[in-house]
Amino acid sequence: MPASAEKILLETWPPLPQAEWSDTCSTLQLWMQVVGKIRLALTPPVNHTWNVTLYPTVRGVTTSPMFCGNRSLQIDFDFLEHVLRIEADTGEERTIPLQPMSVAVFYRRVMDALDSIRTPVQIWPKPCEIADPIPFEKDEKHCSYDPEYAQRFWRVLLQSTRVFTIFRSRFRGKVSPVHLFWGAMDLACTRFSGRTAPPHKSMPGLPDRVTRDAYSHEVSSCGFWPGGLGIDAMFYSYAYPEPPGFAEYAIQPSGAAYNKDLGEFMFSYETMRQSNDPDGALLDFLQSTYEAAANLGQWDRSALEVRPAKA
Repeated sequence: MPASAEKILLETWPPLPQAEWSDTCSTLQLWMQVVGKIRLALTPPVNHTWNVTLYPTVRGVTTSPMFCGNRSLQIDFDFLEHVLRIEADTGEERTIPLQPMSVAVFYRRVMDALDSIRTPVQIWPKPCEIADPIPFEKDEKHCSYDPEYAQRFWRVLLQSTRVFTIFRSRFRGKVSPVHLFWGAMDLACTRFSGRTAPPHKSMPGLPDRVTRDAYSHEVSSCGFWPGGLGIDAMFYSYAYPEPPGFAEYAIQPSGAAYNKDLGEFMFSYETMRQSNDPDGALLDFLQSTYEAAANLGQWDRSALEVRPAKA
């Protein structure tokens, strides 16, 4: 293993400046959309489109098992060996090296691999939630892959999952899994008040039926986004519907703030990772922004929350 890779594996929260891997980030997002759309095609709809998400693993990111007729199929991004692994319940396996290649080449190789193990899948080959989308089979523009930064991104996903899972455990009401939405490539966890919400307004790149299903009930949602378009990686938290006074609510830690353009609280990943207690700072952000939504939205907190267990 290269020395640089060993260092990343030893560093809990590695640096992830967007400017250093922006091309890789854009390409990887599109590769994940190809795989995510396969999951979308093979799984029955679940509320809030939870059936389409991906999940961090000890090696990368997985679809978890999917079913192609009576066959079982799983696709994994392995960021330790830098391969895409496609496996069927027959024991058949295909691997595609993760290396610089266009989205068009990646798409073709994935589809050929599925055909070769007799699990053909048809997907809508147009990216979602991306400005000026290029169909997968025609995209020769996005073709970058920096293995070190792909591995850093996975490491941050895994550590964020660890902390989000602690936060998730403190809520007994309806709460989502900690899962990766491949549209924007963000890791998210969502709490629900139990009350229905007004129809959500349209969002660029998504059909109204998707957004209205996603926000059918009141939510407080948090997540990690690797950044893009000159924005560095960040943690975020928002409420829908946003209660009056939400933007002005005092949150923790110092440095976290409400972004009026995005309509959510933001906490810089770099600020978090350089703090004396990164885990504690992140948990403070998650808890205080949830309290902004729950207190101002008059959630029944005593019925919904679980007191953290003492160490």
